[in-house]
Amino acid sequence: MQHYASVNLFKLLSDNAEVMLKKERADYIRQRLKELYPDPPIPLIHKDAYTLLVAVLLSAQCTDERVNQVTPKLFALANNAFDMSRVAEQQVYDIIRPCGLAPQKSKAIVRLSQILMEQYDGEVPEDMAALETLPGVGHKTASVVMSQAFGRPAFPVDTHIHRLAQRWGLSNGNSVTQTEKDLKRLFPKESWNALHLQIIYYGREFCSARNCDGLSCEICRTCFPNRKNPIKTRKA
Repeated sequence: MQHYASVNLFKLLSDNAEVMLKKERADYIRQRLKELYPDPPIPLIHKDAYTLLVAVLLSAQCTDERVNQVTPKLFALANNAFDMSRVAEQQVYDIIRPCGLAPQKSKAIVRLSQILMEQYDGEVPEDMAALETLPGVGHKTASVVMSQAFGRPAFPVDTHIHRLAQRWGLSNGNSVTQTEKDLKRLFPKESWNALHLQIIYYGREFCSARNCDGLSCEICRTCFPNRKNPIKTRKA
């Protein structure tokens, strides 16, 4: 029944794409991504909120694959705030150097661990504002931790999501902040935590920066079958 409904929706949107509203595109995209990635895993290796926080911090300007190569050794050294707060920054730096921005990241990891010990009994706070005050933790990192560690509705926007939101006509790409606001308005709150992962996986597999310019992948072709010119997207 679900497949039948999907086929009908696909046909309806294809037949009427020239007048498809943004909300109609959003509904189709959410349904198709749910079919493709019904239970999207968190791509970063972690065991709790603390290790996820550190892994997401490391992922800034670095691939998840590289982070996952580095974190096992880092977490063997220290996998909680108490132990990490006592580690020398140089030790952290030597391990995370392949991730890039290692001087800043190693300092941030040790210092945020010390702050967690000083202010939060070694626990990661389940609070967006508190997370954003930690060294090296911006809005996106805090949003990932809130959504994936604590199950709180959030819509972290990375480069993949920022790019696809523009290709799919869901946001103008003026800023990551604007993209997040636009997507939150378009999609039900209960879908945010899974949807941001689903969009990332789709962007990597089918609608990458190089392999699709808004004309090639299934979702781009379905939403805009009459599109003739490549879409130039603004970077995050």
